[in-house]
Amino acid sequence: MAYYNTKTFDYTFDDTIAKVTEELKHEGFGILTEIDVQATLKKKLDVDFRKYRILGACNPPFAHKALLAEPNVGVLLPCNVIVQEDEEGRVRVSMVNPMESMQAVQNESLGEIAGEVSARLNAVLEKI
Repeated sequence: MAYYNTKTFDYTFDDTIAKVTEELKHEGFGILTEIDVQATLKKKLDVDFRKYRILGACNPPFAHKALLAEPNVGVLLPCNVIVQEDEEGRVRVSMVNPMESMQAVQNESLGEIAGEVSARLNAVLEKI
């Protein structure tokens, strides 16, 4: 199993960000953080980089359940979603696979939570 799930789209970069954000909202996720990697690399290193945004998505009820089951699981939160443009101008959306990341914790009670979060994130990819 891969540590992420991904899908490529022909939408514009900005339209994809909007669609991802909206579909995440429908599945109970909000965006806690947004990192513009392209702008950050330009500012900090003066290098040009493709459009690349990291969205930190959180579903509060699931985050709460996970934190109750494993107090240090916060090091793996929020669920990162990447929106990036490839060389051909297509936009790829990649999302963390919680089933894989939670295996590292070795807490069986996180398995059910990770399965539910994974199903919701996969639904987002399918609906975009």
